Amino acid sequence: MTRSPVVACYCATFLKPEMLHIYRQITALKRVSPVIIARKRENAARFPFDKIDIVAKPALHFLRRFWFRQVRDKPWQLSPGELRALTNVLERRNAQLLHIYFGQIAVHLLPLIRTWEKPSIASFHGADVIVDMNKPAYREATRQMLAAVKFVLVRSESLRRAVVDLGCDEKKIEVQHTGIPLDEFPVRERNFVAAATEWRFVQAGRLIEKKGLPVTLRAFASFLSEYPNATLTIAGDGPLLGQLQDLARELKIDNRVSFTGFISQEQLRDLYYASHIFLHPSETGPDGNQEGIPNSMLEAMASGLPVFATRHGGIPEAIENGVSGVLVPEHDDSELARALLNAAQDPGFLSRIARAGAEVVRKNFDLAAQTRRLEDIYLRLIDSGD
Repeated sequence: MTRSPVVACYCATFLKPEMLHIYRQITALKRVSPVIIARKRENAARFPFDKIDIVAKPALHFLRRFWFRQVRDKPWQLSPGELRALTNVLERRNAQLLHIYFGQIAVHLLPLIRTWEKPSIASFHGADVIVDMNKPAYREATRQMLAAVKFVLVRSESLRRAVVDLGCDEKKIEVQHTGIPLDEFPVRERNFVAAATEWRFVQAGRLIEKKGLPVTLRAFASFLSEYPNATLTIAGDGPLLGQLQDLARELKIDNRVSFTGFISQEQLRDLYYASHIFLHPSETGPDGNQEGIPNSMLEAMASGLPVFATRHGGIPEAIENGVSGVLVPEHDDSELARALLNAAQDPGFLSRIARAGAEVVRKNFDLAAQTRRLEDIYLRLIDSGD
């Protein structure tokens, strides 16, 4: 029996709660055998995986990091000892390819990429395109990493353009969409006529600046003036929780807004089915941080929820305004509120964009299809022999 080629997946922390999409991608692989290399493991019960090697940070790693970042103002690089440890794991596992999550992590692994004789891939998912790119030394290190890897995967066309701007050869970049397990999010029709008495809105994701949550709260406050029985549920956790709760109180809508914290995938799915409209007014963060194509948005679309979002990052690659969702400008809570109020008067429109959105996800973001594409890339690089 022929053994499947081994692909080593490097993920510094395996896995943070918001990285479910990474777990789905790795565990869906069939034609290759994935192994995990990580510095530390978290949430093992939530993300069970057997073939995992922990290569922990050396005791003096913090000093090395301080020296690079604060003294030399450069991204830290693997020490000779770390390089040997990682190379030994790759050889012991008989890995044929190394897939590094994410772009900014691959920069630190540049000595490994250059030393190891097998091909390496780096994945860019969003924020990793802009981390410290205003610093010439970081930008140059990223350029060197992009030259050293064999292939680069990005989550959206907008990220592809951003990586090209960083100096990557266009011929070695491919868009690899997030895969959504469609069987976990079957389409359900919502009753938008009945919703007129009690609209239920939802937004899900990390509570960070690029998610546009203050815009959500302000738009919802305007909507409440016409539909006082409406509710908004914000699912997720993050550093902005306190500020958002304060804003809800300031807007006098805190009795109509629920902050659930981080919830399980099953609870999130139930929340989607209990809701009428999904909101995701993403915006570019102060540091230039942008979305690829938000996973929570795609899951909501798959379930049959109409999505109201922004012309931001990779979102327009999944949503055509007025056809498979609604897009408004970034930072514009007035326009978002206006779009919601107009849609509330047109249940047929909401049904049409919900159905079209679900079809977009089925056609372009199916986990099984995206996994086959990823395996094709892996096998092509492995068979190339370099």
